[in-house]
Amino acid sequence: MHSDGIMHRRIKEKIYHLIEADPEKPGAGRIVDACIMALIVANVIVVILESVEGLFVPYATLFWAFDLFSVAVFTVEYLLRLWTCTVNPHYAHPVLGRLRYAATPLAIIDLLAILPFFLPMFIPLDMRSMRALRLLRVFRVLKIGRYSYAVKMLGRVLKAQMHVIGVLVFILVLLIVITSSLMFFAEHEVQPDDFANIPIAMWWAVATLSTVGYGDVFPVTPLGKALGGIIALLGIGIFALPAGVLSSAFLAEIQRSGGDADRPRSPEEVVDLLERLARLRDEGILTDEEVADQKQRLFRGDG
Repeated sequence: MHSDGIMHRRIKEKIYHLIEADPEKPGAGRIVDACIMALIVANVIVVILESVEGLFVPYATLFWAFDLFSVAVFTVEYLLRLWTCTVNPHYAHPVLGRLRYAATPLAIIDLLAILPFFLPMFIPLDMRSMRALRLLRVFRVLKIGRYSYAVKMLGRVLKAQMHVIGVLVFILVLLIVITSSLMFFAEHEVQPDDFANIPIAMWWAVATLSTVGYGDVFPVTPLGKALGGIIALLGIGIFALPAGVLSSAFLAEIQRSGGDADRPRSPEEVVDLLERLARLRDEGILTDEEVADQKQRLFRGDG
């Protein structure tokens, strides 16, 4: 029984490292990631093609078969992730750990990728709702975030600059409110339909601050034109700020990632690795000598 338990844990470990592999490191995990990414892209293409009436009817059976195959793959992947997540010390508890994992953003995206297929089996839906659910399959493209290094880097950059982005969004909202109020004051009497109230004037403010300027609504009074010119210039500046912030953050992240091999591990990373080694030793997967060797490599900076 003990040997069966060890074999069971080893299989779980292998599957975990296979589906949670680093996409930048060679190996079987990278091949699995590439296949799933190709399947995700193919799903998005199929959803787009299904919207063409001339293609949907003659190839309906083929589209359905491909959707069935995709759901089977994504369902197996989701269940394997849910089963093996306890290998991660953060989700070690067999019940609470899996519930915590299921509530993570990437796990929710995995569930949403297969939910449109299974939901009609439990909830009766009309044809309009069914079409809406089928269209939701396009959100399977979000699963690429799990396998793409570029998307992961984007997530790290946004997370690191979240406070700066929050300030910029607040400034932008403040500008929209102020500019729409000023334009309502300047243009309401001359253009009562286009600037009927401040919420309606916000459309012009958004179009002008984003420098799009559709031209469907524009000021005609001298004061309105003067305000419009100033607001357009403010829009150029306010949208240039996040571009500069994000570009500098991207450069910093690329430099940090490029030197990752020589980067000293943080205390949190060291603790996680030590806990992992201790668990592997307790489960009989590693011997005491192997654990000691890994610890020496870790503190030398080789691991």
